[in-house]
Amino acid sequence: MSNTTKVTIKAFRFNAETDYLPYYKSYEMEVGKDELVLDLLNRIKWEHDGSFSYRRSCRHGICGACGIKVNGKAVLSCKQNAMDLVELFGSELTFDPQSKKRVVKDMIIDKSDFWEKHAVVKPFVVADIDEHPTHETKVTKEEVENILDADYCIQCGNCHYACPALEVNEEFFGPAAFVAAYRFTVDPRDNAGKERLEMTSQLGQGVWDCVKCFECAEACPKEINPIEKITKLHNLEFEKGIATRNVATKHAEGFLRGMKKTGYLDEADIVLYSEGILGMYKHIPTAIKMMKSGKIHWHSGVPFINSIPKIKNLDEVQKLIKISQTNRL
Repeated sequence: MSNTTKVTIKAFRFNAETDYLPYYKSYEMEVGKDELVLDLLNRIKWEHDGSFSYRRSCRHGICGACGIKVNGKAVLSCKQNAMDLVELFGSELTFDPQSKKRVVKDMIIDKSDFWEKHAVVKPFVVADIDEHPTHETKVTKEEVENILDADYCIQCGNCHYACPALEVNEEFFGPAAFVAAYRFTVDPRDNAGKERLEMTSQLGQGVWDCVKCFECAEACPKEINPIEKITKLHNLEFEKGIATRNVATKHAEGFLRGMKKTGYLDEADIVLYSEGILGMYKHIPTAIKMMKSGKIHWHSGVPFINSIPKIKNLDEVQKLIKISQTNRL
């Protein structure tokens, strides 16, 4: 019985210095059950085409250099088993760079936007430290645990380039920058937390433009779950009095308002509450699509018409909200 499977790899090819348009080139090879995606990248270069280019370094899932996309799935090449992807997608695998519009050559991209946004949030402890300290800085077990797993980020960029909000909004900081902002904001030794929260609260670039799609959590090879840190930054902005009353924060309030009223998410009421009656007009095309799919009704959002039924035991939900809600604008 053969321990290998015949696989066709369609690799994205483009050289920004010589090519006008990108193209795909196919390579066929027998793939073993223990081979990683990085092994296949190496084999393309060593056995088929020496001009094929990609980044690699540690081979231990630490440096974050070898991130690519396989059939649209963000992977760290040195960690991802190739046969697992064959089982998931079939015997034809498509290798793409993390971001096609930032390609320098084949799998290599210009990550300057990633590093610039990462640097802006000050991913380090900001503190006035005695040049000749007489004792160590003590941090409690609880304070360390509050950092969660945000310290495990290897800056591979997988979450950054998997983020649809970033794809359409170049100002958006992106998941990795938010993870760094959270990690150092909750560090008890740091004095720049307020500055980071102010930066990450701004519309356009900040956490309020996150669409909660969870793509970043799916893409992270270290299972850090950036969406969790984004949510915690939301809460910190309320707790520290940084959050201002705008369409984004009112959207969050509107979500809670609907849960209090009925126990269900009332899509139309959220728009009405956060953007007002006039603001609802720009969403008419979306509303029509939602009506056709049965997600809302023609009378949804109309004042004085209760279009959303109430769940059973709504009083229990209301009690839980009252007990757990600690922050208000």
